[in-house]
Amino acid sequence: MQNSPFRNKQVVLRRRLTKEVSMLRKMLLVAALGLMMFPAANAQTPMQIYGVWHCYSDGCNWFSVPDMTTFDTDNHWIIDRGNGSPSVNLVVLSFVNPVDLMNLTTNSNTTNGIPIGMNTAVVNYFQSKGVRVMFSIGGIRFVKDWDKALNTNPTQLGINAANTAKQFNVGMEIDYEKSSNPNLTGLQQFVTAYRSVLPYDPTGNNHAARLTIDLGNDDLYLQPLSADATTNWLTTTSPVLDYANAMVASQKTTLSTLEKGWTQHVDGITGVPPLAPAKLTGSLWLIAGAPNCATFSSSDQKAAANFVETIPPKGAGATSGMLGFMFWAAGCQGQGTGCTFPPTTCEGGMGVAATTFNIPIPMPPLRQN
Repeated sequence: MQNSPFRNKQVVLRRRLTKEVSMLRKMLLVAALGLMMFPAANAQTPMQIYGVWHCYSDGCNWFSVPDMTTFDTDNHWIIDRGNGSPSVNLVVLSFVNPVDLMNLTTNSNTTNGIPIGMNTAVVNYFQSKGVRVMFSIGGIRFVKDWDKALNTNPTQLGINAANTAKQFNVGMEIDYEKSSNPNLTGLQQFVTAYRSVLPYDPTGNNHAARLTIDLGNDDLYLQPLSADATTNWLTTTSPVLDYANAMVASQKTTLSTLEKGWTQHVDGITGVPPLAPAKLTGSLWLIAGAPNCATFSSSDQKAAANFVETIPPKGAGATSGMLGFMFWAAGCQGQGTGCTFPPTTCEGGMGVAATTFNIPIPMPPLRQN
């Protein structure tokens, strides 16, 4: 019996379809091999934090009540980059003495443990423009005071810190720069007490619930603190602190060295587990007249932006990119860095960067993974 023309056409079509399917499978296999040989570039995640520590006009004491007209003249660049939008989305007022806060000391310099310059008028000055405000507890000058407070009554210190945060509607930052044998038991008691008053808030809506910590520029400096904080407080599964700042190194530290330090936090080292990029900011110097302040085109933040936005996780977290940058420091920090007051304000560096990086103002809920 002979095949009909219709049946012959079916055979031809079936053979053609078989060849096309075979070819498609080969193409998909080649594509898959190509992806394995040439992995995709790391995802780029826009920055969420772009902030400054602020040292007022007296080298981080805040021991006088600001005249708000003068304060605005000196700091207007922070809340207005030239187009009405702030140059940053976070200001950290530095520093609070932990012993004074533990004791709620009131004298000519402090009220209930807070320097008199860190008052409601200053907080409102920034918050009214959408800039989040925090108080930093400690700093390098107050290491012995941290030790004294943690050895005396860390629970009371934590409760007082939380109640102060509620009073001013600000977050709190732990800056405990004890390089050897830090009192981690006492610090845990401080953190526990703070969280008993203000539980962790992943939305960020409760400003007072924001509690962060400063770590070294890498994992080697402040290594015991880094190990403890990364293990117990900075996980993405059961977070206790919101994030960590990798502090500045010396002014002469190269950008490549800073990036190696940030990578060390993310990758971890022996004794210190990896930290999720979404739990880390990197810090740079803010020096009057220098590029980070004055000239974005030749600044460190421009050069490091791609690194910060693309560094991949290495064992902790699921998304690429650090949270952003912090800068040390606005105001008059001393150390021969000048003041970020007129005529050496920072719109040309910080303001242009905020526009270029499309920094969100106000700060949005932070990535949690």
